[in-house]
Amino acid sequence: MESSNLLESWRDKPMDEIFSLCRELIEDPDYPTVNQWRKAGGKVVGHFQVYFPEEIVHAAGMLPVKICGAQVPGMEAESHFGSYLCSIIKTSLELALTKKVEMEMFVTHPICDSARNLGAIWGRNFPYKCQILYLPQNPNSKYSATYLQNEYERLKLDLESITGTPITDEALRNSISVYNEGRALMRELYAIKRDTPWLISADQAYCLTLLAGFIPREEYNEFMKAMLPRIKNGTGKELDKMRVVFEGGFCELPPADLIQTIERSCYLVDDDLMIGLRWFLEDVSTEGNPLSKLADAYIEKSTYSPVQHDLRKPKEKMLLERIKDSRAAAVIITAAKMCEPGLEEQVTYSKMLEKEDIPYFINEFEENQTSFDNLETQLETFVENILFG
Repeated sequence: MESSNLLESWRDKPMDEIFSLCRELIEDPDYPTVNQWRKAGGKVVGHFQVYFPEEIVHAAGMLPVKICGAQVPGMEAESHFGSYLCSIIKTSLELALTKKVEMEMFVTHPICDSARNLGAIWGRNFPYKCQILYLPQNPNSKYSATYLQNEYERLKLDLESITGTPITDEALRNSISVYNEGRALMRELYAIKRDTPWLISADQAYCLTLLAGFIPREEYNEFMKAMLPRIKNGTGKELDKMRVVFEGGFCELPPADLIQTIERSCYLVDDDLMIGLRWFLEDVSTEGNPLSKLADAYIEKSTYSPVQHDLRKPKEKMLLERIKDSRAAAVIITAAKMCEPGLEEQVTYSKMLEKEDIPYFINEFEENQTSFDNLETQLETFVENILFG
């Protein structure tokens, strides 16, 4: 299906209005752009956090959609789960149970016990195919890329059974090129945020990045190519604020208001928010077998995350590089409530930061969180202690 200008209303609007529109779209639990796509005859594949090879779905002519929870009560989903689970698992299923988002296929990943079990629970409640994409748990194995290519082949066959049309290598190479461009635009956005954070706030950059999960990537690329020059030419003035890195938003997403609260005290110059959309650190090759190149890129050209276990990329060392590259003075280490991977990494990160004598602030969040007064007070105290202590 061709791109259908699902974000048409942004054109010729002032920047503040565009950012407001983006936030409305990413916070709307009714997935308006996705529903518009389906009403026009398009098919949808929903995929859970963190990383997913969207290029394969795109090459099939379908819309890959990030299923990453929402600020909804989750009452229907509660009956399908135990009590002690992270919120994103429940609210993601809630979106489907209440038909706020409909799809032709759902894919999850074994990033934790809850996410792995989500596929079976989802599959018992809907007639369409629900899959688990098994990304390699040991990327250091010499067979990991071959194994992952076979997983991608399995996904490709499932998609072809839905569309009734073969996915050609040419279509895959075109999709890789489209997504390469999108990731390059995100890297440019993060470079602006890192080097001149007074030109775009962290919550604005957050909304711009997350938007890529809900609209066709060609349309997103066109939008970002128009937005980035306007951001660079902004008139914001630099303030005397401390630079910090935010670590822990790789899966469940903090409310945009939480990010705003942080930025009232400091510049948030780098983070791992929606890291799955920015997974590759450089372009994926379009030469040779496209599925093989996507698999190689996952192993060799990817960033780090608590849900990937690569001995060549110790997470604490990768975090230290992020801190140094962004010239941050401190780190906010956070995790969603009940998030086992995130909470486990807090110990590793805090030990490294203490060894390096880098100040850090530990916090927990939940996607439905609405009060940030305590966080604001604690963070102000943390910053003042560093600046004046």
